[in-house]
Amino acid sequence: MHTLDHLRKSFNGATSRADRSEIGQFLTPVAIAQFMSSMFEGGPQEVRILDPGAGAGALFAACVETLISQKNRPLSINIVAYETDSAILPYLEGTLKRCQSLAISNGIEFHGVIKHEDFVSAAITETRETLFDAPGMRFTHVILNPPYKKINSQTAMSKMLYSSDIKVANLYAAFVWLSMLLLEPCGQMVAITPRSFCNGPYFRKFRAAFLRMMSLKQIHIFESRKKAFGDDNVLQENIIYHAVRGLQKAKSITISRSDGLDFDKAHTISVSYGRVVHPNDRDMFIHLCIDNTDDNLAERMKCFSSSLNKLGLSVSTGRVVDFRAREHLKQSPQQDTVPLIYPCHFANGFINWPVESGKKPNAIVLSADTSDLLVEARFYVLTKRFSSKEQQRRVMAAIYDPARINARLVGFENHLNYFHKQGKGIPADLAKGLALYLNSTVADQYFRLFSGHTQVNATDLRKMPYPTHEQLLHLGAYVEGTMPNQETIDAIIEKECLNCDQ
Repeated sequence: MHTLDHLRKSFNGATSRADRSEIGQFLTPVAIAQFMSSMFEGGPQEVRILDPGAGAGALFAACVETLISQKNRPLSINIVAYETDSAILPYLEGTLKRCQSLAISNGIEFHGVIKHEDFVSAAITETRETLFDAPGMRFTHVILNPPYKKINSQTAMSKMLYSSDIKVANLYAAFVWLSMLLLEPCGQMVAITPRSFCNGPYFRKFRAAFLRMMSLKQIHIFESRKKAFGDDNVLQENIIYHAVRGLQKAKSITISRSDGLDFDKAHTISVSYGRVVHPNDRDMFIHLCIDNTDDNLAERMKCFSSSLNKLGLSVSTGRVVDFRAREHLKQSPQQDTVPLIYPCHFANGFINWPVESGKKPNAIVLSADTSDLLVEARFYVLTKRFSSKEQQRRVMAAIYDPARINARLVGFENHLNYFHKQGKGIPADLAKGLALYLNSTVADQYFRLFSGHTQVNATDLRKMPYPTHEQLLHLGAYVEGTMPNQETIDAIIEKECLNCDQ
């Protein structure tokens, strides 16, 4: 296996990061491959392994080594590995030959094939049942590190997936979905992918299919987003998960966590399946509760028992997509314009407008073409939809106060979410209380429990628990000309939680 780490470094040295990013290919470090293979439970005597994006073959090689080292070795091992990158095929062929030698020397029958073709197209053909075709091979084990790349909706691949009712926005989800379909009943899958599928609207259909077909057994989380593929500069938050194909769900799920590749020092707990996938959650979010701190956090959040629906509030994404409305945007306010609010206008918990020194326009022309993009200038609570990877907070809120900006209408740019009441503003004290709550450390930490990416989507915000109407008014009384500092906000929220307990 050390040879594979050498091959990985050689391949990375011979290709640019841009090339690897273009095809979404980041080869799996051997330490991760070995950890992933250790997740598999004892399987059948006739093993059939699928590696849909094999790269240099580190994953299936680790799987073969693990199987052979077990007390109850399989009688036969059959490997099917897909790889489209011609540059890496010689490395992959060498890995397959070493696996063959290892298996045969241990008295195990071995068959292996490398398919130099597109896995998605091949798998769709394999999974389509017709009157004339016998079903293709089904696998006992799937181990995969799929490519990370958005799928262009206009491509032939996208149309092929859509016609098979596989509706996904990213290639990694397509790989996992098709791999599930190629598993035999009770077949096992171990995958390393971005954590982004665990929540949010974009992966809802994928989550529903995954949780319907598979039973999660273990999830591993990396403390640092830079550690899993550090030398590739991959900054997605990755997780590794083990799941078994079948309708019967496990009673509990093992959640493990490591700072980097030192898996021997991983912190591990077991939690009930219902804590990770809430039984009545229609969006089927995967909640990654990891330790007692998270238990305490969930307990504290019970103080906030309301919801946006109960409060009569809604949250929407800003209507102004600036590149589509470019011809209507103005750098500075003019007679025929209204304010256009961007994240750069956030300052001390309120909207500071205009910002003349910024790169973003401050205004949008009021016309028949833009009227549908605007809302009445009243009190709103705004949150940034995107946080940079370096920022400590995900949820950042600010109040739009109409008394500070002389305007009848206002536009909110698409990088913002805005809280409203039936499309219009919300009462001032309610808005202030809501903004204070969203800016609390408790709310931000709770949001991170189920959100693994840097986006803050309106769907995610709808899922949050909220203070009651009375609590929000009480919190709003603490907000005057500026938002209190973080320490004060957290003390206010802590006091509110203590009042709930009494």
